[in-house]
Amino acid sequence: MIRPVVAVTRKLPAPVEARMNELFDARFNADDHAMTADQIITACHGADVLAPTVTDTIDAGVIESLPPGLCLIANFGVGVNHIDLAAAAARGIGVTNTPDVLTDDTADLAMALLLSAARRVVEGDRLARGGKWGGWNPTFMVGHRVSGKRLGIIGMGRIGQAVARRANGFGMDIHYHNRSRLAPGIEGELQASWCEDLDEMLATMDLISGNCPQTPDTLHLLNATRLDLIQPHAIIVNTARGGIIDEAALAERLADRRIAAAGLDVYEFEPAIHSTLLTLENVVLAPHLGSATHEGRIAMGEKVVQNILAHSKGEALPDRV
Repeated sequence: MIRPVVAVTRKLPAPVEARMNELFDARFNADDHAMTADQIITACHGADVLAPTVTDTIDAGVIESLPPGLCLIANFGVGVNHIDLAAAAARGIGVTNTPDVLTDDTADLAMALLLSAARRVVEGDRLARGGKWGGWNPTFMVGHRVSGKRLGIIGMGRIGQAVARRANGFGMDIHYHNRSRLAPGIEGELQASWCEDLDEMLATMDLISGNCPQTPDTLHLLNATRLDLIQPHAIIVNTARGGIIDEAALAERLADRRIAAAGLDVYEFEPAIHSTLLTLENVVLAPHLGSATHEGRIAMGEKVVQNILAHSKGEALPDRV
């Protein structure tokens, strides 16, 4: 087997880079700078494979400028909304991603954000560190319990189902909106009720978790009109993609307490975060940590490696998008 030349756009975990060095002629981003489109194109000269991450914009312009010998984009990440799939298909370039290995990590973080927002954990941490805690009293830092509350999950794929399993352990009443209803056996296992109408679900939930991919159909799925349906005591968590929520509209409603609180790991224009969100005590902000575990990131890298190996051997791509 000829060792494929692989252009890698960001620094990867050391075990992943070691594995790539062993198997491929890998070109790494040693100083881990965010590469421009021109830098990505230059890095791909003479390469067979491009291994980008979810923060790289691989649009039609980039794809059209890739060298003719590049036949695979092996994405380090699950989401592929940053890649122009139609342009890749037109060039005959395969695209793969890294599904399944991030499910539990992302679901864990969704629950962490939900609990942190409900119990005001981060707000309390800031207060304690700032020397502003004067001791316990019956009305101090009162939050909300999550057991017995109605959780509405938007998107019931792998991650949404993993969130539901965790929520069952906390005694939540689980509802979900999905483009298609789950099989009865899966619904029964998850103890989840299907809501065909998203608007009706939003209006009756105490807790809401965004777990759907970002597509043209889900961009601003939670727009100003839908956000106004949500009850004032409700909490929103988003570990999917920032663009599924109108961030400016959400910030306005959180500031006015028309929505009680939020836990966010993704942002519409990340790494930029809406300036209002940065000032609010009722928002927990995480810097896109959904897959940020040692185990998860190494498993992602192994997925990339296996996709490249399959491509170099002329085999079916395990994770073809």
